[in-house]
Amino acid sequence: MIIEKSKKFDKNLNEVLDYIATNSLSKAIEFMTQLEEKLLTLPHMPHKFRKSIYFNDDNIRDYIFKGYVIPYFIDNEHKKIVLLGIVKYRKNL
Repeated sequence: MIIEKSKKFDKNLNEVLDYIATNSLSKAIEFMTQLEEKLLTLPHMPHKFRKSIYFNDDNIRDYIFKGYVIPYFIDNEHKKIVLLGIVKYRKNL
């Protein structure tokens, strides 16, 4: 399986990195580096994480990383994982 980033994911990620970089550029770089490393493990066990609380679909899962939720779609037909966005985790939406 390959990992595909949606436009919304890229936009959300840039916003997160900009926010982190206002305090520390090195922390923003570290966040991005660690996130990329973790996301590379998704194809090995795509169903490992919980069913998304944001979508009613068993093929959409929530990966939680440092207080952020990354919903992703498991597209078995096209053998890819699509990262749908990244948001700060909130219990009540």
